[in-house]
Amino acid sequence: MALPDAMSARGADGAFGVRAARETDAEALTEVDVVARGGDEGRRASIRRWCREGVAIVADDASGLLGYCVVEYTFFEQGFVTMLMVAPAARGKGVGRRLLDHAAASCASPKLFTSTNVSNQPMQRLLQRAGWSPVGLVHGLDEGDPELFYLCP
Repeated sequence: MALPDAMSARGADGAFGVRAARETDAEALTEVDVVARGGDEGRRASIRRWCREGVAIVADDASGLLGYCVVEYTFFEQGFVTMLMVAPAARGKGVGRRLLDHAAASCASPKLFTSTNVSNQPMQRLLQRAGWSPVGLVHGLDEGDPELFYLCP
């Protein structure tokens, strides 16, 4: 489901907003995304596709893009936060939470899921603070680092 630009949300302090990503955001998002910035061509291609398909939302302020979130509907036809990435300099400032909240508010299915590696403690803390519940564990995706699945409240 593409998110129209009209569905933007400014924070109470006005410091940054959340809006639908545009195709023209793809290059800037590769600079926000530490994996893409590190040269991962697969991630760069995914970012271009997500922007083109209208499944990404971005957080931005006067300085530029701060982070992005991707919601797809390929997980048993339910919403799934495929990617949540916040620029290292913008972490700890509410960007990830605002993106998650916007994804939840705009989800077009009855349920919204996401997952993260067991080793990704910052993401787990964010999800817990946002009220998401752990609902399952999958071994075998990343060797020695199981994937923990969460459900949005």
